[in-house]
Amino acid sequence: MTQVIFGDNQFFGINHRSEEKARFQAIKFQELSAIIEAIDAAYEEGIKIFMCTTHERIAGICDHIRAYPERYEQFEFYPCMPYAHKYANAVTEKGLIGALRSFLPEENTLGALIGGAISAARKDVDGLATLLIDSEMKMFRGLKTPVIFLQNVVTDLILGLGMNDTFKIFAEHVKHRYNAEPGFITMNAPRLLDQLEECGIDNPIICSNINKIGFRMCGGAKHYETVIATRRFRPIAMSIFASGAIPPDEAIAYICRQPQIESIVFGASSRRNIRQTKHLIDTYTARAA
Repeated sequence: MTQVIFGDNQFFGINHRSEEKARFQAIKFQELSAIIEAIDAAYEEGIKIFMCTTHERIAGICDHIRAYPERYEQFEFYPCMPYAHKYANAVTEKGLIGALRSFLPEENTLGALIGGAISAARKDVDGLATLLIDSEMKMFRGLKTPVIFLQNVVTDLILGLGMNDTFKIFAEHVKHRYNAEPGFITMNAPRLLDQLEECGIDNPIICSNINKIGFRMCGGAKHYETVIATRRFRPIAMSIFASGAIPPDEAIAYICRQPQIESIVFGASSRRNIRQTKHLIDTYTARAA
C-alpha cells in the first residue's frame, strides 16, 4: 500500500455536493488527452497509483500506459469494479447477448458465454461472479494491478442482503487469478469489517469515506474513529474533503491524526491542487510519525 493514491471521480463529472462543479469537470475532461495530462501531473508529483472504476474510457488510459512502459515503469492501477452504468448502457445499445459478448474474457468467448448461461441457470453465484471479474479486468491486461476493489454499490448491496460468501468468492478469485489483494469500497466500514471477519477475510483492505464531519459515513465520524483505533484492518480514506465542505489543510490534518490509515485517495483537476494536496499529506504524515 502507499500513502497517496490518485482517484478518477473528477474525470467523469462526479461530485457529491455540486452538480455545477460536476458538469464543469465533465466538460474539462471530455478529451482523453486532458485526463492523461492530469495523471501525468500526479505521477510527476510522486503519486504512482491510480485508483479507477472500470468506466469504458479507462481503457484508453490503459492503452496509453502500455504504449510507454519505460515512462510509466512504476505506475500501478487499483481497479474498482463493477461500473454498473457501463452494463446498463451496453444492454441498451447492444442488447443482452451483444452486451455479454463485449464483456466476456477474450481467451474463450463462446465457452465463457455458455458457462455463464449455465451458471445463471443453476444460480451458481461463484461462476457468475468470477466471469464478471474477468470481464472487468480485460482492459488491464499486462498492467500492474496489485489491489483490485469491489465497488461500493455492489459491496453494500451484498452487505444488505447478507450474501457474505460473495465477498470470499471475490477475494479468492482476485488472489488466485490476478495475484492481487482484494479490496472493498463501502459506505459502512464498521459493519463491513464485521462481516469480512466472519467469512474469514483477515486484515482486509477497506476504502471508505473518512472525514471530520461524518459526510457519507454510516454511524458517524466518532464511530469510525473508534473502529480505526481498535480494530485490525487496512483503511483507505476517501472523500476526505467531504466534496469541498472541509478546507484542505483542516481535512488532511484530521485524517493524518487517525491511527492505522495506510492510504489517502483523492481526485484533483489541476497540477496546482495535486501538488498542494500531496504536500499537505506529506507534511502532516511526518508530524504524526
